[in-house]
Amino acid sequence: MAKIRVTVWGENIHEHTHKAVKKVYPKGMHTCIADGLNEATDIKAITATLQQPEHGLTEKVLANTDVLTWWGHMGHHLVEDVIVSRVQRRVLEGMGLIVLHSGHYSKIFKRMMGTTCSLCWREAAEKERIWVCNPTHPITKGIDRFIEIPHTEMYGEPFGIPVPEEQIFITWFEGGEVFRSGNVWKRGNGKIFYFEPGHETFPIYFQKEIKLVLKNAVRYVCQQSIWKDGCPMITAEQTREKIGKK
Repeated sequence: MAKIRVTVWGENIHEHTHKAVKKVYPKGMHTCIADGLNEATDIKAITATLQQPEHGLTEKVLANTDVLTWWGHMGHHLVEDVIVSRVQRRVLEGMGLIVLHSGHYSKIFKRMMGTTCSLCWREAAEKERIWVCNPTHPITKGIDRFIEIPHTEMYGEPFGIPVPEEQIFITWFEGGEVFRSGNVWKRGNGKIFYFEPGHETFPIYFQKEIKLVLKNAVRYVCQQSIWKDGCPMITAEQTREKIGKK
C-alpha cells in the first residue's frame, strides 16, 4: 500500500528567537515531529514552515497531502487568510488535520471549530498526566492508562471548543486543573484531531508515547478519499426519472 503522505507544518519562529527552544529543538519542532512520524514504515512526512512562499502550503503540496499537522503560537496573525481557506477546502474534501498545542488558537482551527477556542494557561514547568478516555480507540493503541510528562505548560478549562465528537484524552496537571487534551471532530469529509501536549521549551516531541500517539492519529484521520464539492446543476434532461406532466 502507498504510504500516508503527511505535511508537518511549523511556525518556526521560537526556534530562531528563543535560545531555550533552539537548545531543545536545534532543527526545529517541525523536523522533530516529522522525524518521529518517519519512524513508521507506512508514513512519509515532509515539512513546511511559515517563512516559505505560500507558507509551504501550495496547491500542489496540499493536493499531495493526506494529513496535515499544525503547530503555531507567536505567528497566528501572520498566516495569510488565502492559505487558511486553501487548507479548509482540503479538510472538507477529506484531508486529515492534526492541530498541536498552541495551534488551538490558529486561524485554521478556529475556522474549523467556529468558536473562540480560548483556554486557561500557566507556565510553571509542572507535571502533566494524560489519561486515556477510550482504551479501544485507534489513537490510543499501544498506550497504557496514562502518559506522564515531567514538565510542561498548563492548559485548563474552560476550553472554548464545540463538544468533541470523540474525546480521546483528558489531562490532569500538578496544579489541579484538568483539560480535554485529545479530541476528534468531523468536518465535511475530513477528520480533525486536537492534541494538547507540546510546549516549545520542553522535549515533549521526543517522548516515545507522544510520538506513538501522533503516528496513531495520522492513521486515524487519514481518509484516503476525496470529495470534490463542485455543486453541479442537474438539468431536467439529466434526471433518471422524467419530470413533468404525464
